[in-house]
Amino acid sequence: MGYRWRPCIIGFSLLAAGESFSFCRSPRSRASAMVAKTNAAASSRTPLITTRLSMNGDEEHGGYDSIVPNGSSEGDGGGLISQKILNLALPALVALAIDPLMTIADTAFVGRYSAPNDPDPLAGLGSAAALLVFSFYVFNFLATATSPLVANRRASGDEAGAIQVGGQAQSLAVVLGSTLCLVLLIYREPLLHLMGTGVTGPQADSYAQQFLVVRALAAPAVLLCSASNGIMRGYLDTKTPTIILLCSNVVNLLLDVVLVANLGMGPMGAGIATTVAEWLAALSFLGVISGRIPRAGADLQGEKMSITPVLELPKWVDIKPLFVASSAVLLRSLSLQLAMSSAAAMAARSSGVMESTGPSASVAAHQVALQLWLLCSFLCDALATASQALVADGLGRDDRRAVRDISQTVFNWSLALGLALSGILWIGTASGFLTDFFTSDEGTRIELGKLLTIVILAQPLNSFVFAADGVLQGAEEFTYQAKAMALSVASAFGLFVFLQYTTFAQDIILGGESDALLNVWYGLIMLQFMRGLTSLIKIVDRDGPIALFGKAI
Repeated sequence: MGYRWRPCIIGFSLLAAGESFSFCRSPRSRASAMVAKTNAAASSRTPLITTRLSMNGDEEHGGYDSIVPNGSSEGDGGGLISQKILNLALPALVALAIDPLMTIADTAFVGRYSAPNDPDPLAGLGSAAALLVFSFYVFNFLATATSPLVANRRASGDEAGAIQVGGQAQSLAVVLGSTLCLVLLIYREPLLHLMGTGVTGPQADSYAQQFLVVRALAAPAVLLCSASNGIMRGYLDTKTPTIILLCSNVVNLLLDVVLVANLGMGPMGAGIATTVAEWLAALSFLGVISGRIPRAGADLQGEKMSITPVLELPKWVDIKPLFVASSAVLLRSLSLQLAMSSAAAMAARSSGVMESTGPSASVAAHQVALQLWLLCSFLCDALATASQALVADGLGRDDRRAVRDISQTVFNWSLALGLALSGILWIGTASGFLTDFFTSDEGTRIELGKLLTIVILAQPLNSFVFAADGVLQGAEEFTYQAKAMALSVASAFGLFVFLQYTTFAQDIILGGESDALLNVWYGLIMLQFMRGLTSLIKIVDRDGPIALFGKAI
């Protein structure tokens, strides 16, 4: 038996614009004994990752020997963890990017095929899209809470419990989606006015209503896709959702070409394209999870899914875990989306600092910048998806060493991804591609130019935040995350109020030129910084479920 290597973190600092990590490895002496950790509840199953420990006689410094897959006696732990993360994250990256790509496609087609120097179609779509993002995203607990609950029960050998949680999540998606559809249709006018359409003008308001009416009909489909995605992540399958969502995105793109580019239907055509694509995706998910359509692949061989919505009213003791987790995630999502929607509303009330720009230009620029931000966020969320499933799997098997190593590797990858996204966005901005691609309106281009620098610089921090979210969600720290999100939103709101309404900030810090649109985005950066800070505190807590740097295993 040769030398073993132990991951050793030697640097970990969280800065306002990002964070940095460095890893080192040091050789261990020959192990005197090998002790394999196994989970009695899962003894008949092949573990995803088997952790081996070597004890050198010093109980206080009992060391980690290696992480090897499927009981193999040899292997490089760090490389194998990276491979597992990438096997889950790469398909998830495509799947997660597809949803904002639909809105980006709608935004691009409406912006490019509107009349020259007419920002109203894009402004109307922007206000309606912001409301829809808020409305759909607050129900993301259908994926976020379902995934670790399913994964934990499956890993501990409770297959019936995993199936039960999956069925409950699907039923909840149908009920909540139908209710949301009715609310959006009945109260569309006051809701859109809250999003700023009363300021952008009657024409922009008309476009917003057209888009919203059609997209509201997809609410049950969107929530079904979310619940189904969570179930499949719990079974460590991210390939099947990728294929389903990729096909739906192709349908959306083709319909955009026909309805927006050729028929000139504007925001309504874009809404029809996305709604049709989302219903096709939902029906495909239902077919796969019920076992009628084969899955594209999964890391767990021999496991079959046959999950359908629960038709009878479940007992409280059965639904309590999903309800408690979902409630905490819902409160967290509400706080985040209230911040995002408030940002869109404030952007509508910003007229810029130049006479050539106005409320419509500000909303349009905010819409483009926000969609780029969300696209990058969904790309970063691919790491969160992988870490969420693997951390829940490790905790279900009571394998704390694997949980810690997975977390360390995810954060290392998050830094690389954040820097890569910043570089790509910088190239797109410096070349003029991004502004040319999204709009030809001069006022919108001026406002957008101010925001792109912020979006570029924030990506390393953004990447860390989403990676940390995944780790904590895998550990089912939903209540802590809800409280941390409330604190983060309050901090962001406080910064915006300080910059926008205090004489000291306007005269001393901002040099006498207060720009509401920029202040909105400074608030969003504060939001992400506080999310990262509060997540870091929990992750390094020696008494917490991760204990990134402490607590000997």
